[in-house]
Amino acid sequence: MRFFNTAGPNDPARHYTLPATRRLAEENVMRLIEQQSYFVLHAPRQTGKTTTMTCLVRELTESGKYVAALISMEAGAGLKNDLGDAESAILNGWRAAIEHSLPADLQPPPWPDAPAGHRIGSALDDWAESAPRPLALVLDDIDALEDQTLVSVLCQLRSGFNCRPESFPASLALIGWREERNHRLMYGGRTPFNVVERSLTLPNFTPGEMMELLTEHTAETGQVFTAEALQTVFNLTQGQPWLVNALAKVCVEELVKDINLPIKAEHIEQAKEILIERRQTHLGQLADKLREERVRRVVEAMLAGEIPYGATQDDFEHVVDLGLCRKERGRGLEIANPIYREVVTSTLLGGM
Repeated sequence: MRFFNTAGPNDPARHYTLPATRRLAEENVMRLIEQQSYFVLHAPRQTGKTTTMTCLVRELTESGKYVAALISMEAGAGLKNDLGDAESAILNGWRAAIEHSLPADLQPPPWPDAPAGHRIGSALDDWAESAPRPLALVLDDIDALEDQTLVSVLCQLRSGFNCRPESFPASLALIGWREERNHRLMYGGRTPFNVVERSLTLPNFTPGEMMELLTEHTAETGQVFTAEALQTVFNLTQGQPWLVNALAKVCVEELVKDINLPIKAEHIEQAKEILIERRQTHLGQLADKLREERVRRVVEAMLAGEIPYGATQDDFEHVVDLGLCRKERGRGLEIANPIYREVVTSTLLGGM
């Protein structure tokens, strides 16, 4: 039986999951790929970016038109002062992921020897030239890279752009939680990756999508969520995917284990209190962000109903990129949902 997932990307065979690429349907990602575009997908952590793009690359490869893979940049984290080691770590991670996700005839040749600062570009060059179909790659966790390592990798991707599709990926997507403007840092206010066709985002679940996800559980077990429970889930989460899954998981696995009994609004409220008390990874990371001066400055002022003096436009955009706040038409900036508001308030009152 499948279950609600709160740790890592979804596996549709094991987890209740919405059709992943449908969440990007309005962005017409397939057209971007067919036009050999490079683009960015940014959204707060744990909103389903990796799940969605994993599904996309699988569909692209199975179509027979592309060699597609999702590969992570995370192995280069913490190596900002040693570019060569960071590149080698990234390429080792790529090899492991590719061997797991692609058949042997679509895998790249051994990575070529190349000097530091050229290893990522050289590897992509060789792979594109040997691939029997155009390459369509998704580079996940681009935000894991910092400083000159990030700048070097972006410059290598930019340098290969004009060689696509014969000698470089035909289409390339960068995934992260920060908007592309953040990559201008350390590059004189300009971006070293100025070939982006579009910057896309992944929205929270709509009420209909949230209901569809939760009723997958009903379809498989017979256990229902009352209409009041469904409304309470959306009111508390505003469709934030991790929160939706987490509330449902606590309800069906801990509070109401008997599938013959319905999940009621009171159970959703209990689950909320449990999540806040536990400060599971997602909520713990959210609280940790308040240690950043520019985040705390904005949030404290918002909660007090004051103007955050000293805050810049980048500070406002940063709290939105984090998913901590949202822009509400006609009301300006506000905390993203009631659960986050409780976590933020208790953290600030507790002195962090």
